[in-house]
Amino acid sequence: MTDSCAQEFIDFAETLADAARPVIRRHFRTPITVDAKADNSPVTIADRDAEAAMRALITGKYPDHGILGEEFGTENAAAEFVWVLDPIDGTRSFITGRPIFGTLIALVSNGLPILGVIDQAILGERWLGAAGRKTLFNGTPVQTRRCPDMAAAVLGTTSPDLFDADRALAFRRVSGQSSMTIYGGDCYGYAMLASGFTDLVLESGLKPYDFCALAPVIAGAGGLVTDWGGNQITIASTGDVLAVGDPALLTPALALLADPGEGRLK
Repeated sequence: MTDSCAQEFIDFAETLADAARPVIRRHFRTPITVDAKADNSPVTIADRDAEAAMRALITGKYPDHGILGEEFGTENAAAEFVWVLDPIDGTRSFITGRPIFGTLIALVSNGLPILGVIDQAILGERWLGAAGRKTLFNGTPVQTRRCPDMAAAVLGTTSPDLFDADRALAFRRVSGQSSMTIYGGDCYGYAMLASGFTDLVLESGLKPYDFCALAPVIAGAGGLVTDWGGNQITIASTGDVLAVGDPALLTPALALLADPGEGRLK
């Protein structure tokens, strides 16, 4: 990430999260229609309306900035600054009444995430990370916990069903060396890592709107987010994501992910 993020961008990211909250709250645990997108993932009016509200604010405030959103695609993708939006990361949790989803808001500068927000509208919880600053949870700094030993680490992922066959094997190698594996939560799992309650999150097949906000939040709390090859997360990353609370876990986790016959997974 770059060295710092301007305060005006941080304040505006909070404005975006504030705009999404009432939309999401209005529809939570109500009988709403669930549609299937082309990839069979679910989407609701809450996803669409929350993203539309945020996009309108961005266009009004920063008309020269780009936007990449899960529901309405990309505008001005070549801009220096691009806002990356996932109005409800964890729609399956949302539609089943579980408050472990979140709104993801990222600002990317020349491809690198410099600002990230994980906002849980129902619980009123917000994690905000920005380059050059400590991550805040509802305004108070948070810290990942120290856990240099893989055997003592708690690993999380949304679902083992989301891995292809090769990546499922790699996941099981990491899970087999961890003390405990927990499932579910989407972005909320990364928030718990930033707050020091878990130690690793491992996922595959994510899109930029799923992962761009995560890197600044976890980095500002003392952890690291890379791809499965140990490379820095950018807007163009593959979507194989490894997050560690203690940087000392990165090397052993990458070693377990490595394919013994081919080197690191491509």
